[in-house]
Amino acid sequence: MEKYVLNPEEFRRLQLVELELLVEFDRVCRIHDIDYVISSGTLLGAVRHKGFIPWDDDADIMMLREDYERFKTVLNDLNKDICFFQDHSTDPEYRWGYGKLRRTGTEYVRLGQEHLKHKTGINVDIFPYDDVPLSTVGQIVQDVYCYCCRKILWSEVGKKNSRGFMKLWWSLLSTIPVTRVYKWLDVYIKKSRNNTPNKVRILCFTAIGKLYFKHPLKDRYGIPKEWFTERSEFEFEGHQLIGTKDYDACLKFWYNDYMKLPPEDQREQHAPVSSISFGNAPIL
Repeated sequence: MEKYVLNPEEFRRLQLVELELLVEFDRVCRIHDIDYVISSGTLLGAVRHKGFIPWDDDADIMMLREDYERFKTVLNDLNKDICFFQDHSTDPEYRWGYGKLRRTGTEYVRLGQEHLKHKTGINVDIFPYDDVPLSTVGQIVQDVYCYCCRKILWSEVGKKNSRGFMKLWWSLLSTIPVTRVYKWLDVYIKKSRNNTPNKVRILCFTAIGKLYFKHPLKDRYGIPKEWFTERSEFEFEGHQLIGTKDYDACLKFWYNDYMKLPPEDQREQHAPVSSISFGNAPIL
């Protein structure tokens, strides 16, 4: 499959569909007093642009584990005409260690993932953050453990898009049942508590390879829990969403000089797609 390049009108419509999902998610969380924060480029967009970064094609939400699990108990309060929640507990074919809120009646297929059988649709990512061990050694062990789990989950993509030895390697990993991987991840999930002094991390995104190597060892394997518990409202495309109160420290951690615009040749989609359909999603 070839990469599908959205024209400017389609790109903006994609953002507005994601906005609809963010607003619906925020509505349900406010009803049930469930904490969340917008994160990454979504927080940066709120601070720098009061909305989407003009070239950003996705939206991200972070939640502490207990809030994430609480949200999963109130899914019936979501407007089913707008969206549905997806993770491995609601879709057995889903292979990632975090959730997605998908727009009902749409299609959004990632390039290289056309063969996967899970439900698709325009989405926002919902990342649960779990406790990291207090010791550096424990953090490293956890990271290696989660790295292996992530690679097994990704193996169905790897074996389809690789050749030679790597194709064989991914094919072997893909024989491990994903249900077993999720049980392995539960070892750390069950230890996570919102009220501990630990730092937190996404279990399925590991420091090995790229994520935290730009930081000192003491900051490589987690972020402060205060970024989830001390929160403020931010204007986002004319709506009020919740983000980290100390947005300056948070954005410096991820982006360093976050108010500086990147070169024009780096302003591109994060998640290339092979097909997209807006279905019955309205033009907002």
